[in-house]
Amino acid sequence: MQTTSKHGTQNRDDYYATVIDSVGDGVIVVSSDGIITLCNPAAQQITGFSQRQALGTEFAKLFSLEATLIEMLDKTMQTGITISDNEDVVVRATGRVTPVAVTCYPLVEDNGENIGAILTLKDITYIRELEAAVRQADRLSTLGTLAAGLAHEVKNPLGGIKGAAQLLEREFTPDSGMLEYTRVVIRETERIDHIIRELLDLASPRVLKLAPVNLHKVLGDILLLQKEAVASQDIAFIQNLDPSIPDIFADEEMLTRLFLNLIRNSIDAMGSDGRLTVSSRVLSDYRMTQNQKNSRMVAIEIADDGPGIPQEDLESIWTPFFSTKSTGTGLGLTICHKIVSEHRGMIKAESDPGHGTKFTVLLPLVR
Repeated sequence: MQTTSKHGTQNRDDYYATVIDSVGDGVIVVSSDGIITLCNPAAQQITGFSQRQALGTEFAKLFSLEATLIEMLDKTMQTGITISDNEDVVVRATGRVTPVAVTCYPLVEDNGENIGAILTLKDITYIRELEAAVRQADRLSTLGTLAAGLAHEVKNPLGGIKGAAQLLEREFTPDSGMLEYTRVVIRETERIDHIIRELLDLASPRVLKLAPVNLHKVLGDILLLQKEAVASQDIAFIQNLDPSIPDIFADEEMLTRLFLNLIRNSIDAMGSDGRLTVSSRVLSDYRMTQNQKNSRMVAIEIADDGPGIPQEDLESIWTPFFSTKSTGTGLGLTICHKIVSEHRGMIKAESDPGHGTKFTVLLPLVR
């Protein structure tokens, strides 16, 4: 009977261990003397610490950079109450900053003795990215409305200026030195008119022409043309495309505009030589909102090894008229952001100054 009971206990312990290891959130158990006694695989993934590093180590020592976590653990140990923080905690112990939602539960035996605490960690990186995208979309909507009103006011007098310059041009003889001045006026009014058209396109609502789209054909056609356009430059084009990705439901014209803009930006950033990598993959468990179930997304990454974008500029690149190019209008990436939003997707930029920039476009994969 004792043997059976022992085996039953062993099987039960294995079962509970399997359950904890299978949980998607990180679970860390800390004893009453502050020593980590359990760290499941999800916790290892979130914190960057292996089980070998964590088990038997003092929690406060291992997470010495995370004052909020240590404070939550201490309060739970002392008071025996559950404490949660879904806003202000990040884990950066290994140099990678990960925002997390944390709950700290008291670990109490049947007799009421407090023998430690259990911390659960949920990686909320995707939620933070979504919140940032929503804030950016709100800003763009406000700026777009303002820009549209301004564009309508400017368009009519601009046409008058261009028309007057064209009439004036006819008054001068072919050898007149004044011709160059009228041509400058006409050229610059055309440039302003181009900016206004982009502004109106950004602000105006658009009905997408949705149909099955082969992403790899769109990308392949763009890359083929761009290779020819920069044939005289030493730029390598690398494609890492997942052939199993099916067609997506989208507006092909808009996606072509989106990826053409991003690829041209990368080529311009590299100058006369460099390497452009375009890759695609499926994310099977991407969560677009906090309450939405996990959904499948297609991730298209466009990476270059150019000079990169300074960190202080990364938050501004989606803002209208912000440009690091001397000849840019500063509207290209803003329009890219709008196209992705209209397709219920997300776009983000990562850059390592001196080593390049990567744009990632996430689009829903709906069969």
